[in-house]
Amino acid sequence: MSNPSSSSIEALLNAAQGFVKELSRPFVGRDEEARIIAAAVVSGEHTVLIGEPGTAKSALARRAAELINARFFKYLLTKFTEPDELFGPLDIVALREGKYVRVTRNKLPEAEIAFIDEIFNASSAILNTLLSIMNERVIYDGYSEIKVPLWTLISTSNNVPEEPELQALYDRFLYRHFVKPVSEDKWIQLLNAVWRMEFEPPEPPKPILTMNEVRELNKLIFSVDLSRVKEKLVKIFAVLEDHGIHVTDRRKGKSLKAIAVNSIINGRLEAVEQDIMILSSVIPRDRDELEQVNVVLVDELKTPEKYLMELAEIENNLRDAKEFIVSMSGFEPRLIDYLRTFEALRERVRAIADSTSNDIVRKKAIDVLNNASEVIALLRRRIGL
Repeated sequence: MSNPSSSSIEALLNAAQGFVKELSRPFVGRDEEARIIAAAVVSGEHTVLIGEPGTAKSALARRAAELINARFFKYLLTKFTEPDELFGPLDIVALREGKYVRVTRNKLPEAEIAFIDEIFNASSAILNTLLSIMNERVIYDGYSEIKVPLWTLISTSNNVPEEPELQALYDRFLYRHFVKPVSEDKWIQLLNAVWRMEFEPPEPPKPILTMNEVRELNKLIFSVDLSRVKEKLVKIFAVLEDHGIHVTDRRKGKSLKAIAVNSIINGRLEAVEQDIMILSSVIPRDRDELEQVNVVLVDELKTPEKYLMELAEIENNLRDAKEFIVSMSGFEPRLIDYLRTFEALRERVRAIADSTSNDIVRKKAIDVLNNASEVIALLRRRIGL
């Protein structure tokens, strides 16, 4: 079989970007969740979305399946759920003949994309079967070993499981994403979107990808150039250890896969430092670790988030300095030190504006640059320059 041409690779990368965009389109404030689900689909891994009900998790999962025309199965687990409800009932006729066969039509064993709500309610009988499906893509049923076509399992939970018997299941989710309610600045958009859906439910989307194209994208993972990120990744693992966050060998290895996939859904076959930010949905075990991991990632990487935080801090310093200078009644020697400090800060902001490729960062840097120039002009007048 011949290798794909550059044009077909470009088409696949464009389709991957289109998949992410179309997945998030009907939802307000769910861009990150769409990216995580897309990453899980492209990588053929599983994801669990942890957060309160009513945050569009099941709707995102169904839309993902529709966008790749995949066979879909959805179920809400309770502590009373029986294995037959997920895996299909026993075939009574076959059982009378001494055969142990399940009727799996429209059940989990036939799904390519599955959504299991409240997965950590699984009983021990269901838990063992789910582990074999997730790990090996097989069901050990009676004396049979049944191969299943499951590509990605998308699950939800209100909380991180604490029970020891659930830790193996939790660890099998490469992506563990903590869902937040829609932020206050998007509440009007949310109200309008939900109101429209009340009288005009969205039509099922047209597929963006096929399952075969998803498999082709999956093969591209191993074509991604990771040379620019490996050393930085090793350093980040060391910094995390210093902060008391241990990353298992398994997750260290899987981290490269997640970074490569993030590069693909950004339309590239070369990973850059910003792709490492995907690890905020790979490494943390709970919300406390998420905050610590985000601090490390933002501090270590040249990301828009890092620049925006730095610019916000400089902006606050400029505001405080301006208030202080305006309140002064005369000359003070320390104004000369202030002038040197803020001239250096202005050069730093100018460097950020010149080096970033992010439009939001550049706009913010220009605003801060104007503020810095205003404060410097005020300082020079007070000094008499």
